[in-house]
This record gives sequence, structure tokens and C-alpha cells, in this order.
Amino acid sequence: MEHSVGQVAGFAGVTVRTLHHYDDIGLLTPGGRSRAGHRRYDDADLDRLQQILFYRELGFPLDEIAALLDDPDADPKESLRRRHALLSDRIAALQRMAAAVETAMEARRMGINLTPEEKFEVFGDKDPERHAQEAERRWGHTDTYAESQRRTARYTKGDWQRMREEVASWGERYDALMAAGEPATGERATDLAEEHRLHITTWFYDCTPEIHRGLGEMYVADPQFKAFYDSMRPGLAAHLRDAINANADRRE
Repeated sequence: MEHSVGQVAGFAGVTVRTLHHYDDIGLLTPGGRSRAGHRRYDDADLDRLQQILFYRELGFPLDEIAALLDDPDADPKESLRRRHALLSDRIAALQRMAAAVETAMEARRMGINLTPEEKFEVFGDKDPERHAQEAERRWGHTDTYAESQRRTARYTKGDWQRMREEVASWGERYDALMAAGEPATGERATDLAEEHRLHITTWFYDCTPEIHRGLGEMYVADPQFKAFYDSMRPGLAAHLRDAINANADRRE
């Protein structure tokens, strides 16, 4: 079956001018002509055009494509395998690029101005984006969320590192008091609960004792937050909730 230049352009998603150019340079010379002298492309021509477009998509210049396709020693099966490998490599590279762009977009949206490498260095196996998305879903309409976004937008890698170190130090001390059997209503626990509240006030927004009570309940009810605190020590989320309530009662 033969096809006109217009039909082939439609099949391949190229312009008629492109096909004329390929013919002029000898890259794709149609196998036939109509009685009026118009180009007619057969199935073999379409196969060659498909190969040309594969290589063009991979960035090969036209003269190199011609050399590849006109090599008498070329193995068609090996050529297909080579094109498949090249396309697979490019797809993988583009997927990595897309993931990096998505990470950068999300970091910008949540106010963390770090590179992906810096974020993994600072946060380790914790996922700041996941918690940020949950925070926006819950409190995106509130003034406290807006204040948190305003502050964190200015933080540097060093700021996030200091914040993480403060959390780690606090977690170690809370783990120690629980290991010692200290009650949630005791002075050490309520002091650490107050330190927790002030940490939020310092880094994110004004966390009143009443707001802190609500957070304490969420640390137990929400699976993500409960897992975060219980990873420091099993049962820490509930113990902290009780200590937060005791601290709020003490301050009132």
C-alpha cells in the first residue's frame, strides 16, 4: 500500500516540509511517485521513517542517523535493542528529573528552602513533606498556619539542623524520664512539656497552653504523629499528652 506525503505527515506527526527535506538530503527517499510526480511512500518507507524519528527523539543529528540506517552490516534486531536501551535510559533520566522538580516544588510550597540532598541530610528518614501536607489539610485556613509558613520560609539549612538537634535532645531527655518511671504529672515531665510548647512558639507560631492541649490529643489520635513520638520510646505520645495537660493545668 502506498501513501501520499500528506497522509504520512499525518501518521507520523511531522510536517510535509520535513518529509520534503528528508527526501532532499537523501535520508528518506520515497519508493514511488504518482503519475503526476507526487511522492508515494510504501511500508518500507514508513519503517525507515519510524527509525528516523526514534533517533531524532534521542537527539541524533540527521547525518548520523543516515549513517546508522545505511550501514550494510547493521543488524535490525540489534538496532531495535539499542534504540530500546537508549529510550529506557532517557525515560529513567526524565523520571529522575521529574521527581527532583516535584520535590523542589513541594519544598518551595511548604517553605523549606533546601535542596533535596540537604533535606535528606537534615531530616534523615523523616518525611517533612508528608507532615507539611497534613498540616496544610488541617490548618491551612488558620492564622497559626500562615504564621508558621511565614517563619519557615526564612529558615536556612542551619536553622533546620538546629531545630532537629533540639528535638533530638528533648526526645532523649523525655525517654530518660520515662525509663526512670517518672509520672506524666511530675515536675520533670511537665517541665519538658513546657519546653515542647516553647519550642513550637519559638520556631513556628504562638502555641498557647490551650492550643498545646489540642496538639497533645492529636499526638495520640493521629497515626502519623503517634508513630513519630512513639518512635522515640513506645508509649511516649500518650505520656506526653498527659504531661501537656498537666502543664496546662499548672500554668492556668
